[in-house]
Amino acid sequence: MTVYNVSYAIPSTGPSAPGLRKARLVRPVKDSFSMIPMSRVQRRLIITLFVVSSLNSAAMIASFVLTPIISYSLSGRVQLIGLPNALSMVGRAGAGYPLGWLLDKAGRRIGLAVGLSFVIFGMLVSASAISAGSLIFFLGGAVLLGVGRAALEQTRYAAAEIFPLAQQAKVIGLIVFAGTVGAIGGPLLVEPAVGVARERGFHEHVGPFWISAALMVIALILLLAALRPDPKELAAQVAREENSAKGAEGSEDDSLDTQVGSEEAPRGMRQVMHLLKSPDVQLAMAAMAIGQLVMTLLMVVTPLHMNRADYKADAISYVLMAHTLGMFGLSGLSGWLAGRVGRVPMIFAGALVQVLAAIMMPLSTELPVLFVSLFLLGLGWNFSYIAGSSLLSAALEGSRQRGRVQGINEAMVAIASACGSLGTGGIYSVSGVVAVAVSGVFFSAALGALALWLGRQHLFALATERG
Repeated sequence: MTVYNVSYAIPSTGPSAPGLRKARLVRPVKDSFSMIPMSRVQRRLIITLFVVSSLNSAAMIASFVLTPIISYSLSGRVQLIGLPNALSMVGRAGAGYPLGWLLDKAGRRIGLAVGLSFVIFGMLVSASAISAGSLIFFLGGAVLLGVGRAALEQTRYAAAEIFPLAQQAKVIGLIVFAGTVGAIGGPLLVEPAVGVARERGFHEHVGPFWISAALMVIALILLLAALRPDPKELAAQVAREENSAKGAEGSEDDSLDTQVGSEEAPRGMRQVMHLLKSPDVQLAMAAMAIGQLVMTLLMVVTPLHMNRADYKADAISYVLMAHTLGMFGLSGLSGWLAGRVGRVPMIFAGALVQVLAAIMMPLSTELPVLFVSLFLLGLGWNFSYIAGSSLLSAALEGSRQRGRVQGINEAMVAIASACGSLGTGGIYSVSGVVAVAVSGVFFSAALGALALWLGRQHLFALATERG
């Protein structure tokens, strides 16, 4: 067992402690919870973020399972089944940069708490809209959910930034793995929640939104109570200690991480634009956005596709469970592979897996085929998402604008998802599931080609800087 003699200084709070105090972070060891070397404080923060992510995942999946069916029921039009998800992505895109700014200025705890509050409100608005039979208010609730999600999607970065660069891919994999709880728990909550709502005389579809709101309230209380010190404070100390260690070794830091955080780097919006020109940042954003687009194209149409094949809510829930298990269940392995074989190869692998998933989906409406296809769809997304997130986190190390750039990334992902949600309904209504699958193959292949091209630029830039 490796023992690390590391201690990070945390800024003190309160008027009587103006300097720095040493948090009791000494002797971080390989933790049994995560198999990642971490100190006591890091462990508490990671567990808090893991549980919050788990509750968020369960709530989002429980509410999503019936959303396309609710949209069709309220509108009567197949073309609009993806509209709630599209508007959710519009809210997420619009709130990405402002909430990124809030995370930079007010800290990660406050920013994430604001996100949770928006989600709670959105769940309650959606439930009320279902009871009232109002499509407009249901769509408004979807926008609020998207606004909240814009902040909550930065949970993985808040976890990664409190660790050295060498561990960040594994940490991101761990936080994404929290979605496994949602993959299992979310769909399993749907039928009981529907039954409870029906027994109490309410519209049966409000049940999942009620239970989701309750889960988010628990997450909010936990976040405010246990996410201390703020990850932003600890991240600054981790970055300083890493830079000091590199300086003590007499080595030059030739990475983009130090360049963007250096005194010579441009500030404010100029620094944001400077960061966006980096091949690392461009490849990371492309991987997450295109992976999300392909997943959305195929996933959003699945509940209605299965419903038309005479499957009931329980079967639809189990297929979506397989999909979300693919999204989250192997995240620990994905994080390890991203650190072991490289982020760019993992992005390329993610594109190939999504191509395979898109080819399989229209072959049959038999449950085993749909299970495997949707599982692979989620797994391909997972590869691109974790590798892209790790690449982006590393590229932004030491930058004071990281929350804003990460917010822009979330906006890009949301726009891609909105395009997928709006496009898939129209494609499916006109040309059927085969056309949706062909679209998925096209975009996945484009991501693979982009990974090869930008990945080559990434390697060339590193080789040039290292002489």
